[in-house]
Amino acid sequence: MIQQKTKQMPLHKRIALIAHDNRKEELLNWCQTHLQHLQGHQLYATGTTGKVLEKALNVEVNKLISGPLGGDQQIGARITEGLIDVMIFFWDPFEPMPHDPDVKALLRVAAVWNIPVACSRASADFLITSPFMRESYEYRVPDYEAYLAARGV
Repeated sequence: MIQQKTKQMPLHKRIALIAHDNRKEELLNWCQTHLQHLQGHQLYATGTTGKVLEKALNVEVNKLISGPLGGDQQIGARITEGLIDVMIFFWDPFEPMPHDPDVKALLRVAAVWNIPVACSRASADFLITSPFMRESYEYRVPDYEAYLAARGV
């Protein structure tokens, strides 16, 4: 079993916002509904989603490249680096995606690094209104340094 260590999630969260094409409007509507909860946090999004959100919400969004072109992997890399604290990912379980392995990898990375993830409007509502979103939060993550040390690296 991989050793873990305690980490402190900051007061102002770094939130990844991702949506498949036919869920972008739903994510936009959700963001408009919860704009007061999103303010004060840093927002990140994959390509097209970020452009749509930034224009409609009139807020700064750190935009990465489009999901199918590697944006999902960019988000995943930031999660492993401790640079994303929360992920809202409105994906479509009914629509086969050519980059489905990327989606599964992203969800796996989020689970490995123990960050809160919402994949539906209801779970996103619960997550964004949680008291933990308004305070610093202590949580457990893999202890990569201990992992390397145990292998003599």
